[in-house]
Amino acid sequence: MSDGQPDLGINVAHPARMYDYFLGGKDSYDADRDAAEKALREFPEVRLTARTNREFMRHATRYLAGQGIRQYLDIGTGIPTEPNLHQVAQELAAESRVVYVDNDPIVLAHARALLVGTPEGRTAYIQADASDPRSILGKLEDTLDLAQPVAVSLMATLHFVPGDVYEHVRAFMAPLASGSYLAMSHVTTDFDNGPDDPRGMARLLQVYKDRGIPVRPRSRAEVARFFDDLELVEPGVEVIHRWRNEGIAHPKSHDKAVSLYGAVGRKP
Repeated sequence: MSDGQPDLGINVAHPARMYDYFLGGKDSYDADRDAAEKALREFPEVRLTARTNREFMRHATRYLAGQGIRQYLDIGTGIPTEPNLHQVAQELAAESRVVYVDNDPIVLAHARALLVGTPEGRTAYIQADASDPRSILGKLEDTLDLAQPVAVSLMATLHFVPGDVYEHVRAFMAPLASGSYLAMSHVTTDFDNGPDDPRGMARLLQVYKDRGIPVRPRSRAEVARFFDDLELVEPGVEVIHRWRNEGIAHPKSHDKAVSLYGAVGRKP
């Protein structure tokens, strides 16, 4: 920190800023753009991956709102890209409350865009890391009532989180009321044709690793483990563009291009 300003870490690539670049945003720096362009060379479909992940967030949020959920904890928010989760939720239920969480200081710099919601609802922002559930849970009481159901949203986040991510998820869900939900998407290399696949997701992930960003893909079975104590919503763990998208036909090639599993589960 210098002169009271946060250190934005602009000399090191950050996945939130790379994601913003893939979505066509402008909130990135040379290190982010260099890494993102390298990623695009290795896996040109990454822009499709990013756009499809945003659509899955909107799709899952609409589903949750339809189940009566009015409280959301969005961890790994990323740089604001409209529509944000609170806009989707509050369009369907104006009284919805949303707490956003991210560890990137530049997201904090844009947090005002995340805090403009309906007069009936509330939004808040917490600067924290997904690997420290206790620090996040301890700051929710001003916005969320944990005695009522809460949906925890972890979109394209957990594969960047080191440590025992299964324990982290259990910690987030443990204090929540019955009827709460977990909604998440997670990168996979299940659709790669081996480690030398010239267009495989593993080549994209190596770009992150080469820049010191930890990233861990997981199989369908490994993603399902996050929901061991929850009731999986049909169709269970599915490639995100196929999750409850009835009537929309996608070519099989999209599975590899997207390479993200998604799922929603309810706490009994």
